[in-house]
Amino acid sequence: MTFNRLFSGAAFVSKVGSRSVFTSSKPDSANPNWLRVGLAFGTSALLWGLLFKQHSTDVHEYKVRNGLE
Repeated sequence: MTFNRLFSGAAFVSKVGSRSVFTSSKPDSANPNWLRVGLAFGTSALLWGLLFKQHSTDVHEYKVRNGLE
């Protein structure tokens, strides 16, 4: 018995027999939740800002330790 045939039945049963407990309906893509969109983009912008700030601090520390400044 090949590897594909061995697991194809199990994959089919798990796809058909399972349903997500957390979603009761599909999200409406025509009317997005703007609060969640704003929070997602705001969080992303904040994290990128912290990343750039940390990188700048790390580069400065590297230059100070190696006598490049």
